[in-house]
Amino acid sequence: MSLRWSIGDSEPERVGRVSGTEEIRRVVRSTRVASGTLACPACDAPVAPGPLGLSPADGIVCPFCRHVAPVRSFLSLATPGRPARVEVHVRGVTL
Repeated sequence: MSLRWSIGDSEPERVGRVSGTEEIRRVVRSTRVASGTLACPACDAPVAPGPLGLSPADGIVCPFCRHVAPVRSFLSLATPGRPARVEVHVRGVTL
């Protein structure tokens, strides 16, 4: 059933049946781009990013073999096969 309102009406007026379904889509903005894993490219050990966000150019150290490289070398966006998952977000930069 659909309803029609007009100024001054205290009760809605019945117009008739609504055919079909109504889809309501909410606009939600997200900075999330992807999810993946952080693993050492040398020994494949999972690496925890820590509590702070990292940029792809930041350096990171493997806790197992001590391999040092940028975060982008450790990041794999393939379907995560292990529980050490990370989320990749885009953050705006003010100039």
